[in-house]
Amino acid sequence: MAVIERNGLRLAYEFTPGEAPAVVFLGGFKSDMQGTKALALEAWARAQGRAFLRLDYSGHGISGGSFEAGSIGTWMQDALAVIDHEIAQPYVLVGSSMGGWIALLIARDRPERVAGLVTIAAAPDFTEDGYWASFDEAQRVELFETGRVAVPSEYGEPYIITQHLIEEGRGRLVLRTPLALPIPVRFLQGTADVDVPEAWAHRLLAHAEGPDMRLTLVKGADHRFSGPEELRLIERSVAEVLERIGA
Repeated sequence: MAVIERNGLRLAYEFTPGEAPAVVFLGGFKSDMQGTKALALEAWARAQGRAFLRLDYSGHGISGGSFEAGSIGTWMQDALAVIDHEIAQPYVLVGSSMGGWIALLIARDRPERVAGLVTIAAAPDFTEDGYWASFDEAQRVELFETGRVAVPSEYGEPYIITQHLIEEGRGRLVLRTPLALPIPVRFLQGTADVDVPEAWAHRLLAHAEGPDMRLTLVKGADHRFSGPEELRLIERSVAEVLERIGA
Protein backbone atom coordinates (compact mmCIF):
# COMPACT_ATOMS: atom_id res chain seq x y z
CA MET A 1 0.00 0.00 0.00
CA ALA A 2 1.18 3.53 -0.79
CA VAL A 3 -0.01 6.82 0.68
CA ILE A 4 -0.02 10.46 -0.35
CA GLU A 5 -1.38 13.47 1.52
CA ARG A 6 -4.02 15.91 0.32
CA ASN A 7 -5.42 18.71 2.47
CA GLY A 8 -3.85 17.11 5.53
CA LEU A 9 -5.47 13.72 4.91
CA ARG A 10 -3.76 10.47 3.96
CA LEU A 11 -5.02 8.88 0.75
CA ALA A 12 -4.25 5.18 0.41
CA TYR A 13 -3.78 3.46 -2.93
CA GLU A 14 -2.12 0.55 -4.74
CA PHE A 15 -0.26 1.11 -7.99
CA THR A 16 1.06 -1.69 -10.18
CA PRO A 17 3.61 -0.48 -12.76
CA GLY A 18 3.27 -1.77 -16.29
CA GLU A 19 2.43 -0.92 -19.85
CA ALA A 20 0.64 2.32 -20.65
CA PRO A 21 -2.05 3.45 -20.78
CA ALA A 22 -2.70 2.59 -17.17
CA VAL A 23 -6.10 1.36 -16.03
CA VAL A 24 -7.57 3.26 -13.06
CA PHE A 25 -10.38 1.75 -10.98
CA LEU A 26 -12.72 4.18 -9.21
CA GLY A 27 -14.96 2.59 -6.60
CA GLY A 28 -18.44 3.42 -5.48
CA PHE A 29 -20.19 5.22 -2.64
CA LYS A 30 -18.76 4.02 0.69
CA SER A 31 -16.88 1.17 -1.01
CA ASP A 32 -13.13 0.63 -0.93
CA MET A 33 -10.24 -0.59 -3.05
CA GLN A 34 -10.44 -4.10 -1.58
CA GLY A 35 -13.67 -4.87 -3.42
CA THR A 36 -14.12 -7.87 -5.68
CA LYS A 37 -14.14 -5.88 -8.92
CA ALA A 38 -11.06 -3.83 -8.04
CA LEU A 39 -9.01 -6.88 -7.05
CA ALA A 40 -10.15 -8.98 -10.01
CA LEU A 41 -9.30 -6.22 -12.47
CA GLU A 42 -5.93 -5.71 -10.79
CA ALA A 43 -5.14 -9.42 -11.22
CA TRP A 44 -6.16 -9.22 -14.86
CA ALA A 45 -3.98 -6.15 -15.42
CA ARG A 46 -0.99 -7.84 -13.78
CA ALA A 47 -1.42 -10.84 -16.08
CA GLN A 48 -1.48 -8.48 -19.05
CA GLY A 49 1.53 -6.50 -17.86
CA ARG A 50 -0.73 -3.44 -17.73
CA ALA A 51 -0.23 -0.57 -15.28
CA PHE A 52 -3.10 -0.45 -12.79
CA LEU A 53 -4.23 1.88 -10.01
CA ARG A 54 -6.90 1.46 -7.33
CA LEU A 55 -7.49 3.86 -4.45
CA ASP A 56 -9.57 4.81 -1.44
CA TYR A 57 -11.18 8.25 -1.46
CA SER A 58 -11.04 10.22 1.79
CA GLY A 59 -13.47 8.78 4.32
CA HIS A 60 -13.41 5.45 2.49
CA GLY A 61 -11.49 2.27 3.25
CA ILE A 62 -8.17 2.99 4.97
CA SER A 63 -7.78 6.56 3.78
CA GLY A 64 -8.06 9.32 6.35
CA GLY A 65 -10.95 11.68 6.88
CA SER A 66 -14.65 11.42 7.63
CA PHE A 67 -17.09 9.98 5.13
CA GLU A 68 -19.72 12.52 6.18
CA ALA A 69 -17.34 15.41 5.37
CA GLY A 70 -16.97 14.26 1.76
CA SER A 71 -18.70 15.14 -1.47
CA ILE A 72 -18.53 14.25 -5.15
CA GLY A 73 -16.08 17.07 -5.78
CA THR A 74 -13.90 16.10 -2.82
CA TRP A 75 -13.69 12.48 -3.92
CA MET A 76 -13.00 13.48 -7.53
CA GLN A 77 -10.10 15.65 -6.39
CA ASP A 78 -8.84 12.80 -4.19
CA ALA A 79 -8.80 10.52 -7.23
CA LEU A 80 -7.05 13.11 -9.37
CA ALA A 81 -4.40 13.70 -6.71
CA VAL A 82 -3.50 10.01 -6.65
CA ILE A 83 -3.68 9.66 -10.42
CA ASP A 84 -1.47 12.68 -11.02
CA HIS A 85 1.02 11.43 -8.46
CA GLU A 86 1.54 8.09 -10.22
CA ILE A 87 0.54 8.44 -13.87
CA ALA A 88 2.03 10.88 -16.37
CA GLN A 89 0.49 9.43 -19.53
CA PRO A 90 -3.18 9.17 -20.60
CA TYR A 91 -5.17 6.48 -18.79
CA VAL A 92 -8.34 4.41 -19.01
CA LEU A 93 -10.90 4.96 -16.27
CA VAL A 94 -13.08 2.15 -14.93
CA GLY A 95 -15.78 3.61 -12.70
CA SER A 96 -18.22 1.61 -10.59
CA SER A 97 -21.50 3.20 -9.44
CA MET A 98 -20.51 6.59 -7.93
CA GLY A 99 -17.07 5.96 -9.44
CA GLY A 100 -18.81 6.04 -12.81
CA TRP A 101 -20.01 9.58 -12.10
CA ILE A 102 -16.52 10.60 -10.99
CA ALA A 103 -15.04 8.98 -14.09
CA LEU A 104 -17.46 10.92 -16.31
CA LEU A 105 -16.48 14.17 -14.59
CA ILE A 106 -12.79 13.50 -15.09
CA ALA A 107 -13.29 12.47 -18.72
CA ARG A 108 -15.30 15.64 -19.34
CA ASP A 109 -12.87 17.95 -17.60
CA ARG A 110 -9.61 16.31 -18.71
CA PRO A 111 -10.14 15.10 -22.26
CA GLU A 112 -6.42 15.24 -22.95
CA ARG A 113 -5.69 12.72 -20.19
CA VAL A 114 -8.52 10.20 -20.42
CA ALA A 115 -7.98 7.77 -23.31
CA GLY A 116 -10.94 5.47 -22.66
CA LEU A 117 -13.79 4.78 -20.25
CA VAL A 118 -15.65 1.79 -18.84
CA THR A 119 -18.47 2.24 -16.34
CA ILE A 120 -20.23 -0.40 -14.24
CA ALA A 121 -23.72 0.54 -13.06
CA ALA A 122 -22.77 4.18 -13.42
CA ALA A 123 -24.68 6.50 -11.10
CA PRO A 124 -24.24 10.02 -12.48
CA ASP A 125 -26.20 12.71 -10.63
CA PHE A 126 -27.40 10.18 -8.03
CA THR A 127 -27.35 12.72 -5.19
CA GLU A 128 -30.03 14.70 -7.04
CA ASP A 129 -31.92 12.09 -9.07
CA GLY A 130 -31.60 9.32 -6.48
CA TYR A 131 -31.48 10.61 -2.92
CA TRP A 132 -32.97 14.10 -3.18
CA ALA A 133 -35.70 13.00 -5.58
CA SER A 134 -36.69 10.14 -3.26
CA PHE A 135 -36.78 12.14 -0.02
CA ASP A 136 -40.21 12.90 1.37
CA GLU A 137 -41.02 16.24 2.96
CA ALA A 138 -40.03 15.07 6.45
CA GLN A 139 -36.62 13.92 5.23
CA ARG A 140 -36.01 17.17 3.40
CA VAL A 141 -36.90 19.16 6.51
CA GLU A 142 -34.59 16.97 8.60
CA LEU A 143 -31.79 17.46 6.08
CA PHE A 144 -32.05 21.25 6.26
CA GLU A 145 -32.57 21.41 10.03
CA THR A 146 -29.83 18.96 11.06
CA GLY A 147 -27.61 18.87 8.00
CA ARG A 148 -28.02 15.14 7.55
CA VAL A 149 -30.47 12.27 7.18
CA ALA A 150 -29.95 8.53 7.67
CA VAL A 151 -30.97 6.32 4.75
CA PRO A 152 -31.28 2.52 5.11
CA SER A 153 -28.73 0.48 3.19
CA GLU A 154 -28.71 -3.15 2.07
CA TYR A 155 -24.95 -3.17 2.61
CA GLY A 156 -24.85 -2.62 6.38
CA GLU A 157 -25.36 0.45 8.54
CA PRO A 158 -27.55 3.29 7.21
CA TYR A 159 -25.87 5.80 4.93
CA ILE A 160 -25.63 9.30 6.34
CA ILE A 161 -26.59 11.67 3.54
CA THR A 162 -25.49 15.21 4.29
CA GLN A 163 -26.83 18.52 3.10
CA HIS A 164 -23.29 19.26 1.88
CA LEU A 165 -23.28 16.12 -0.27
CA ILE A 166 -26.58 17.08 -1.90
CA GLU A 167 -25.78 20.75 -2.45
CA GLU A 168 -22.20 20.23 -3.62
CA GLY A 169 -23.40 17.51 -6.00
CA ARG A 170 -25.62 20.05 -7.76
CA GLY A 171 -22.49 21.71 -9.06
CA ARG A 172 -21.20 18.39 -10.48
CA LEU A 173 -24.20 17.16 -12.44
CA VAL A 174 -23.35 15.75 -15.87
CA LEU A 175 -26.76 14.95 -17.35
CA ARG A 176 -28.04 18.54 -17.52
CA THR A 177 -25.41 19.91 -19.90
CA PRO A 178 -23.65 18.46 -22.97
CA LEU A 179 -21.37 15.53 -22.18
CA ALA A 180 -18.80 14.94 -24.91
CA LEU A 181 -16.89 11.66 -24.71
CA PRO A 182 -14.72 11.51 -27.85
CA ILE A 183 -13.08 8.28 -26.71
CA PRO A 184 -13.95 4.56 -26.65
CA VAL A 185 -16.68 4.15 -24.01
CA ARG A 186 -18.36 1.01 -22.68
CA PHE A 187 -21.28 1.21 -20.24
CA LEU A 188 -22.16 -1.99 -18.34
CA GLN A 189 -25.44 -2.42 -16.47
CA GLY A 190 -27.37 -5.22 -14.76
CA THR A 191 -31.12 -5.48 -15.33
CA ALA A 192 -31.72 -6.57 -11.71
CA ASP A 193 -29.92 -3.58 -10.20
CA VAL A 194 -32.21 -2.03 -7.57
CA ASP A 195 -29.73 0.73 -6.63
CA VAL A 196 -29.10 2.11 -10.11
CA PRO A 197 -32.15 1.54 -12.34
CA GLU A 198 -31.60 0.26 -15.86
CA ALA A 199 -33.33 3.41 -17.11
CA TRP A 200 -30.39 5.48 -15.83
CA ALA A 201 -28.04 3.58 -18.14
CA HIS A 202 -30.28 4.27 -21.13
CA ARG A 203 -30.48 7.95 -20.16
CA LEU A 204 -26.69 8.17 -19.94
CA LEU A 205 -26.24 6.49 -23.32
CA ALA A 206 -28.79 8.82 -24.92
CA HIS A 207 -27.30 11.94 -23.34
CA ALA A 208 -23.57 11.41 -23.88
CA GLU A 209 -22.05 12.22 -27.25
CA GLY A 210 -19.22 10.22 -28.77
CA PRO A 211 -18.18 8.17 -31.81
CA ASP A 212 -17.53 4.86 -30.05
CA MET A 213 -20.04 4.21 -27.31
CA ARG A 214 -21.88 1.03 -26.33
CA LEU A 215 -24.20 -0.09 -23.55
CA THR A 216 -24.19 -3.75 -22.52
CA LEU A 217 -27.07 -5.03 -20.40
CA VAL A 218 -26.68 -8.22 -18.37
CA LYS A 219 -30.00 -9.86 -17.62
CA GLY A 220 -30.33 -10.69 -13.92
CA ALA A 221 -27.13 -8.97 -12.78
CA ASP A 222 -27.50 -6.87 -9.62
CA HIS A 223 -25.66 -3.76 -8.46
CA ARG A 224 -22.63 -5.67 -7.19
CA PHE A 225 -21.93 -6.90 -10.74
CA SER A 226 -19.31 -9.22 -9.24
CA GLY A 227 -20.22 -12.71 -10.44
CA PRO A 228 -17.65 -14.62 -12.50
CA GLU A 229 -19.36 -13.79 -15.79
CA GLU A 230 -19.73 -10.12 -14.88
CA LEU A 231 -16.06 -9.89 -13.92
CA ARG A 232 -15.05 -11.43 -17.22
CA LEU A 233 -17.27 -8.96 -19.03
CA ILE A 234 -15.54 -6.07 -17.25
CA GLU A 235 -12.15 -7.45 -18.29
CA ARG A 236 -13.26 -7.91 -21.90
CA SER A 237 -14.68 -4.41 -21.99
CA VAL A 238 -11.43 -2.89 -20.72
CA ALA A 239 -9.45 -4.96 -23.22
CA GLU A 240 -11.73 -3.77 -26.02
CA VAL A 241 -11.30 -0.14 -25.04
CA LEU A 242 -7.52 -0.58 -24.93
CA GLU A 243 -7.58 -2.19 -28.34
CA ARG A 244 -9.72 0.60 -29.75
CA ILE A 245 -7.26 3.26 -28.60
CA GLY A 246 -4.39 1.36 -30.17
CA ALA A 247 -2.72 0.30 -26.94
